[in-house]
Amino acid sequence: MFLSFVNPSLVRTYLDGHGVDSAGVVRLLEYRAIPAGTPVFLDELTMLPVEPLCSWFRHLVYEEKDAKTLHEYAYIVRRFVHFLESRGRGLLEATESDFRAYRVLRTQVQDKPVGDATWGKEAQLLNQLYRWLVEHGHLRHRPLRMTHKGRNPLAPRLRRGMDIRHMTLAQYRYFRDVGLAGQLPDSQASTVFRGRAPLRSRAAADLALCTGMRPQEWSTVLLPELGVERRRPGESVQFPVQACAKYGKYREIYVPTGALDAVDTFLLVERPELVAASSKALARRRRELFVVDHIDHEAGTLRGVLDGRRRTFAMSAMGPELRRITVRENEDGVEPLAVFVGHGGQMLGPSSWYRIRCDAWARMRVHADAPGAPLLPRRRWRWHDTRHTFALQLLSYLEQQMDGDEPDAVARRRRHMSYLGGHIKHNPLLIVSRRLGHSSPATTYAYLEYSDDPMNAVDAAFSEWTVQEGDTYADIARHLLVEGGER
Repeated sequence: MFLSFVNPSLVRTYLDGHGVDSAGVVRLLEYRAIPAGTPVFLDELTMLPVEPLCSWFRHLVYEEKDAKTLHEYAYIVRRFVHFLESRGRGLLEATESDFRAYRVLRTQVQDKPVGDATWGKEAQLLNQLYRWLVEHGHLRHRPLRMTHKGRNPLAPRLRRGMDIRHMTLAQYRYFRDVGLAGQLPDSQASTVFRGRAPLRSRAAADLALCTGMRPQEWSTVLLPELGVERRRPGESVQFPVQACAKYGKYREIYVPTGALDAVDTFLLVERPELVAASSKALARRRRELFVVDHIDHEAGTLRGVLDGRRRTFAMSAMGPELRRITVRENEDGVEPLAVFVGHGGQMLGPSSWYRIRCDAWARMRVHADAPGAPLLPRRRWRWHDTRHTFALQLLSYLEQQMDGDEPDAVARRRRHMSYLGGHIKHNPLLIVSRRLGHSSPATTYAYLEYSDDPMNAVDAAFSEWTVQEGDTYADIARHLLVEGGER
């Protein structure tokens, strides 16, 4: 079985020269409302669609699943189908013993067994697939017997809470300066550092730390959203995110001047070289790109040509794939509108950022025993840990501003409950929840456990938490308190 993904730009590029009406194929995809990124399973001999898998994924598309999620789901399903084929069965012939054998393979037998979180996601997806097969008449009943409470018998028995991992100020600086920027622990330049664009990595870390954005949000940010070429020195920026946010939940992002200064340094020093090196390559791909010729900063929209048609998009409604092909023309040629670009002028994707942080962790481990190096955790830092750090530091500071120091943990929890009843606008937990874009404040409650940890208590040294010579979390908190009072 062959797995592919719908990509109209590839249709135009590769079918035109083979006697196929590529425009007609693209029109058919649009008529059927099949967006880019939709998984397609093909028979390896006939190259015909494999049913009912293709229909199920089209069903998921109509449920508004994003391309990233569909991509992950497709590989989970393909892996399971290949396992069934190794046992001489097809998708519709699977038995309960096949499912249990597959669980043993994934969680115990294979070279690198998966953890509960990964297996739980796979078990839930497979259960969802077979429920759909029954509902649409492909099977009479599901091969798995449900428990008396309706639970999936393959799901992990243990329930894990949020894996909240946060950094101290020393740990963050070590991660940013030594790991990402390649400096030595004594702040001297390393003569053996061979990393590419260290200012880009530093700017990304500072932007993530000062905004609490998820990796998919800060890594896909566009130049106009940060007010580039329009923002006056010393000004902060606020812009909305939605299409790149988890579950498409709309929220406003506040970016303080310290983070913007870090980004400006990258834009002035490193980015021009990256853009110049990719200008010709992007020009050759112009037909595949969204070429912007008008930016409306007040309305937050971009207008240009995509697929030979004039289009206008609200930046908050642009998903990662559209942002990746968004460019503008200038006197030197074609320039990407993405802030964080790499080789070929492309916006850096998740795999590139993963490699960057893995390389950073390796450098941090090399210097872990050097004088002044902070204690490192057993597991390497994740980009998402900057979001946890933002949430915890901001929550702790807001608590202090509202009530002052309260050493008794029980009294602090009782105080949180009183906030929920009478101070919705100014409740620290709800302010942080809104800033993080959590679907429910209950998700943010997990941070309360850490805010009572003396190691993370915010005291006079809190003012040191700043990315550069710019805003601290205290400044960010004051902005949010004022804004909350105006709602």
